[in-house]
Amino acid sequence: MDGTIAGLPGAVRHIGRVHHIAVVVRDLEAALALYRDALGLEVSTVLPIPQDRVTIAFLPVGDVKIELVAPTDDTTGVAKFLASRGEGFHHVCFEVDDVSAELTRLVIDGIEVIDTAPRPGAEGPVAFLHPRSCHGVLVELIEAPGGPAWQRLYPDGFVAPDAVG
Repeated sequence: MDGTIAGLPGAVRHIGRVHHIAVVVRDLEAALALYRDALGLEVSTVLPIPQDRVTIAFLPVGDVKIELVAPTDDTTGVAKFLASRGEGFHHVCFEVDDVSAELTRLVIDGIEVIDTAPRPGAEGPVAFLHPRSCHGVLVELIEAPGGPAWQRLYPDGFVAPDAVG
């Protein structure tokens, strides 16, 4: 490969670290009883995400987090996933320097995206790739702090959703 795809610099062709692995659960408190109480993982955050109609909990494990995702409305995509597939693995999230540039590159490469532009997430700008293009796995991209979408999405500064708990 020559380092560019349709004029994009080779540095754009870079997926960073795994940011988190998401697990869909029916009952967040029951899941926390396992991950926090039985397995001894620390809970860093519990957040309602009203726009997605879910509540999430992040549990750091080294440099990666486990994200527990519980639907708060049974009409959402997460609730439908839970109804059809049950509890378990939902998605993997990779950190990237520039979500918009990655989306452009991936679309050029023929990857089907769910989000065509970054949108606000619990910890910064995110976008999802469709499982049809990712061997059945939902893939989330999150922009590293300070990337270009941060200023666009959070012109007054990033404010995380209120933690509960």
